[in-house]
Amino acid sequence: MQRTCALSDSVSRLRYVSGARQAALERLGVRRVRDLLLHVPHRYLDFTRVTKIAYADVGQEVTVVARVDRVSLKRPRPRMQIVELSVIDDTGVLVASFFRQPWIAEQVKAGDTVALSGRVEFSYGFKRMKSPFHEVVSSGGGAAYARVLPVHPVGEGLSVPWMRRIVSAALCDVGDVCDWLPASLSSGRGLMTLARALREVHFPASVASAERARRRLAYDELLCLQLALLTRRSVELAGVEPATHVTDGPHMEALLRALPFSLTDEQRAAADEILADMAAPHVMNRLLLGDVGTGKTAVAAVALAAVADTGTQAAVMAPTSVLARQYAEKLGPVLDAARVSWALVTGATPTDERALTALACERGELCVLFGTTALLSEDIAFSALSLVVIDEQHRFGVDQRAALRRKGAGADLLAMTATPIPRTLALSIYGDVSLSTIRRRPRAGAGVTTRVITPDSLDLAWGAVRDAVAAGHQAYVICPLVDSDDDGSALDDVPEALRSTGGRPRSAVATLDELRGQIIPDIPCDLLTGRMTAGEKDLAMERFRSGATKVLVATTVVEVGVDVPNATAMVVLDADRFGLATLHQLRGRVGRGDAPGTVLLSCAAKRDSRARQRLAALEATSDGFELAELDLRLRHEGEVLGYRQSGGVSLEISDLEVDADLVELAHADARAIAADDPRLAAPAHRAMAIEVRDRFGAYFEELERA
Repeated sequence: MQRTCALSDSVSRLRYVSGARQAALERLGVRRVRDLLLHVPHRYLDFTRVTKIAYADVGQEVTVVARVDRVSLKRPRPRMQIVELSVIDDTGVLVASFFRQPWIAEQVKAGDTVALSGRVEFSYGFKRMKSPFHEVVSSGGGAAYARVLPVHPVGEGLSVPWMRRIVSAALCDVGDVCDWLPASLSSGRGLMTLARALREVHFPASVASAERARRRLAYDELLCLQLALLTRRSVELAGVEPATHVTDGPHMEALLRALPFSLTDEQRAAADEILADMAAPHVMNRLLLGDVGTGKTAVAAVALAAVADTGTQAAVMAPTSVLARQYAEKLGPVLDAARVSWALVTGATPTDERALTALACERGELCVLFGTTALLSEDIAFSALSLVVIDEQHRFGVDQRAALRRKGAGADLLAMTATPIPRTLALSIYGDVSLSTIRRRPRAGAGVTTRVITPDSLDLAWGAVRDAVAAGHQAYVICPLVDSDDDGSALDDVPEALRSTGGRPRSAVATLDELRGQIIPDIPCDLLTGRMTAGEKDLAMERFRSGATKVLVATTVVEVGVDVPNATAMVVLDADRFGLATLHQLRGRVGRGDAPGTVLLSCAAKRDSRARQRLAALEATSDGFELAELDLRLRHEGEVLGYRQSGGVSLEISDLEVDADLVELAHADARAIAADDPRLAAPAHRAMAIEVRDRFGAYFEELERA
């Protein structure tokens, strides 16, 4: 028990940790002993499967252990330094090249035995590895040893060998911890004990054993997340009387007549699922997934009609003022025809108008209120809020979503997203959620052609913009940065391996100046970015909708919901800096009318690079669900939706593609546990409750502040 309690202690209590090493660990997020034990290796060097150089096949990832014959530092051009290690074993020679890492020439000496792990290439008469993982196994030609060596993530001030030494000492001193998971659950799922999993994940007997250990720790992480979501929900709903909606009243009948089209079978099925939840005596928690243009707005309108027939109120929150205004403009006439009162509140709403709207809402004279985070303000109160609709829910923080729901105790929640996501990801983000999916578009539009080009071919892109405008249409130009002061921190967190090395990304302000000054000075251009005020955004969007602006230079603020059917061309600069889901949403802005759309993605990466291969997927398919699965395989789950920056959590050990079965198991186990003990208050669950709060306490902090 003493060792288990030590998990909460600072890492400074461990051997070899003090001063600079403690600071280096803290930069990695490792502040406590438990953080260190859960800082698992991201790869392993399998010395039990060492490949001789002669049998290292070109194109394969292998581990080679060989003696260093020669170390050379080359400078082919200014500011470019290349260290080459020529290594030999009893079968041949291999050359390892390290770019811009001159210190390797000081760390590795001729005669050392090194392990090299990487992809084998062949050029200039030799087998080669470019920037492989390397480690000096022994100095002076000592023999290598057959075991699996962990490679932990490290940073400045801490080497892989030192991290390995610190973890080994920690396991020796405090590794025999008590297992917080009930034995019946771990044995029933065929999982290792916690103490064994910690030892095997860091210093495994085999790679297979390391994977079994990782799966135990991944299950722990997923179960704790599911329990955190379910426990939070049970606390939120404690003592709450659910709203029971009328789903077949006169407003519903009038709204269905007022819609300019009949619902498709998929839209009708989704609407029926939502209405069934709204009519049931429990609080709805439903996520509506729909690709670009599948008609989620029409389905949401049906839910709003049910609120009107119940005599209660609904709040519709969108991530941008542009989208909130568009909702009001699209649904307003339909709601008017169905005699459903509504209003819009954004940051740009005049003070007098906002005060009147707030008063009508508080008195219950207003049925539907559209808005941005302005809906969260203290001056906006509801008389009887029974439905909360949140569009692009992942763009809002946990606290923001909860704050809106608190304005109506027992209110149903309908979250919508145009970013198709796998079920495993949906469960991980939203917890106990019901899913409705719309895959097919009721109106396909004229279609979009997507093409990847290099910056050298931008003349083609500007030609496409000119052609679109000459034909009476409009165009978008999308940039990663806002202006020269933008540090890029708000960009999608695309891993470095999936980006080009083409220098600093383009900014919208500089691109607008370039278009106006040199490229298309005769064509009216305008700017739209997230840093503009709500009023400035609305004005820029209105000019574009009216056709006064022919080319809109923007950031991803236009990614979701912006609907200008006359726009037929889009140029995305530095496209490799955006996630696939974002790019798919962006291209959904063109080709929405009768004329076909053209999207040109500019990328400086080489044709065979991973960055280009990723963008090639956009050329090959227009299926958002297929692209979402690919995006999840290429990037961390939190980065696909950007919810790290939106008040959500990130999974450190789990891989939602590899661990899809664990997500389902953890979800089922968490529901069973929460059904019997929703607050984890039973003695048998006390250790579990501590673990859940320790990992995902952020979910409860906002509740405690409320």
